Amino acid sequence: MSETTQADERLDKRSEKQAAKLAREMQAFARSHGGSAEGQLAHIGRGRTRVALVGANGEWGNLVARSYEAAKKGAEKAGITLHDDFDGELAAKVRTGRYEWSRMAGLQVGGPSND
Repeated sequence: MSETTQADERLDKRSEKQAAKLAREMQAFARSHGGSAEGQLAHIGRGRTRVALVGANGEWGNLVARSYEAAKKGAEKAGITLHDDFDGELAAKVRTGRYEWSRMAGLQVGGPSND
């Protein structure tokens, strides 16, 4: 077996292992936030992919995957519906609270100070 083939197999195993881990994390998120979740994948640089998740109850969170392929496989295994963009229908489902508003804008829009 050539070195290239062995390296490809190691990469495939690593990607599959991460996809399985991401699937478990996505399923746990969905269970704890209303039983289901939807998401969106976005490249964030250096080959990494952000998985933005929105639970049925409007709570949201992020995961980071080593590759787009691992993120997509993980979402498929977890049964997460993926959207092309994080706007419109998906964004409208996000529920934000006092913490998010204070962290996003704080003093600029009259939110509580971060002192």
